[in-house]
Amino acid sequence: MNQEIGKVLGTLDAEPLGYWIAVPADEVLQLDEVVMVSRPLSDGRTVRSYGIVDTIVARHEGARLESDVFLSEQGVLPLTHAIKAHVSVTRIEPEIYVPPLPGQAVYRAEGTDRDQALFFDGMRKRFPLGVSRNGEPVYGNFEFLDGTRGAHVNISGISGVAAKTTYATFLLHGIFNVSVPGPERANTRAVIFNVKGEDLLFLDKANNALPPEAAEIYRRLGLPAGPFESVSFFAPVRRGQEVLLPDTGMRSEGISAYCWLIEEFCRERYLRFLFADADAETSQLSAIVDRIEAELVKLDVEGLNTFDDLVELIRDNVEAWAASAAPGTRSAFIRRLEAAAYRAGHLIRGGHSDRTARIDWRRAQVTVVDIHNLHDRAKRFVIGVVLKKMFEEKESTGSARPLVFVVLDELNKYAPREGHSPIKDVILDISERGRSLGIILIGAEQTASEVENRVVANSAFRVVGRLDLAEAQHAEYSFLPAVSRSRAGILKPGSVIVSQPEIPIPLLVQFPFPAWATRPSEVAEAAGADPFAGFGRSR
Repeated sequence: MNQEIGKVLGTLDAEPLGYWIAVPADEVLQLDEVVMVSRPLSDGRTVRSYGIVDTIVARHEGARLESDVFLSEQGVLPLTHAIKAHVSVTRIEPEIYVPPLPGQAVYRAEGTDRDQALFFDGMRKRFPLGVSRNGEPVYGNFEFLDGTRGAHVNISGISGVAAKTTYATFLLHGIFNVSVPGPERANTRAVIFNVKGEDLLFLDKANNALPPEAAEIYRRLGLPAGPFESVSFFAPVRRGQEVLLPDTGMRSEGISAYCWLIEEFCRERYLRFLFADADAETSQLSAIVDRIEAELVKLDVEGLNTFDDLVELIRDNVEAWAASAAPGTRSAFIRRLEAAAYRAGHLIRGGHSDRTARIDWRRAQVTVVDIHNLHDRAKRFVIGVVLKKMFEEKESTGSARPLVFVVLDELNKYAPREGHSPIKDVILDISERGRSLGIILIGAEQTASEVENRVVANSAFRVVGRLDLAEAQHAEYSFLPAVSRSRAGILKPGSVIVSQPEIPIPLLVQFPFPAWATRPSEVAEAAGADPFAGFGRSR
């Protein structure tokens, strides 16, 4: 039975979409609690109003001056404590928009009432977003993620504090274990770009430092407290090595090296991704890049053993292939190409087809593409090529199934608000047409205000971790009520605010410590190690 926690206040206006309640001083009522109030109507019907506590105020009742608090403490002036809380309404059943009446009892919504308040009762397919602060499961409607009614997730927050990638992998863990039906689950895929550190190179290893309280949260959510079961890892081929060895640090076993053949580079028109900086000079070079790509498609690359050989061939023919371009533009193109060869040339090699050198994102359920050791230009190349190839393959099938989730951090670098670039075009394509193709973007960035607006706007789920308070004032966070913007500035690692289409108010949720290792010590250490060491690291 639901517990009464207060009465509808009579000294402030009660409205259909929001009202105040008086809370007894000995009652512990917190922000984010779900409540309900019933109002009988004269025709025999009863209207139930569900809502979430978003403001709580305590004051001395009867005090007129600020200094009265001292007189009250001394026993000179008898004052009482008064606590009031504001409730923002989330749902009204039936939809008769009348306000609750002053004096009516307000109850803490639990069980089926809580499910109704948060629309969980109508979610045919759902996935875990985390738990509320009192430990109850919080769900998202999977139909707004799998493309049925919407798609994509956008996560914002301060680097090193918001744990953005940690939350993204937690979402994947829940999706694969709860949301995707059994027959479809075997074919659903995820591609994660590891842009910082090597935390994601241990997704297949159990975290021996997992604390018992975290394991309990996984149990409440119906999730296994263990690692991802089907994972393949790819790292860039080591520079200056004839043998295809992955360039990694903390982990070397079970990782495949990747690179591309010169023939594939020319045939698939990948040159543009070496010019993927969204700046004015790159925009000026786009025409000449197109012309050079058209010539490379027809090129016989037999005898070209290194990317430097290809660069030399382009240098010798650029005047003929791009005769209409100004000499200064051709020179700028060659300068950029030579710089790209130095940074990314080892990823493009001569020789014959070797499948072990390719990123096969269909090999396992989760594919981690490590790019953290690469120069920024090489990172852009890898991301652009992998996403372009994936998009074309999915487009050729003409079907949205099976789904593939793409996790990409630092969206502000790859899809910035200003400028144009080939990689930005691919990400825009995914955000706008990926839903129909079954490509779901889980993108993350420190500042959503610096990301292309269409990428953010097309995300059905908006998530914020710890935010810089100045950043929180931008229009991109207008979905957050004022109180939520303020709270975003003090969120701890492991807490996020989630907005989804069906629930009119963003929810604060907490997610558990990763059940998969994020460093070698968590694989080898005994369970007694400090479980929270490094939790707030950049993810």
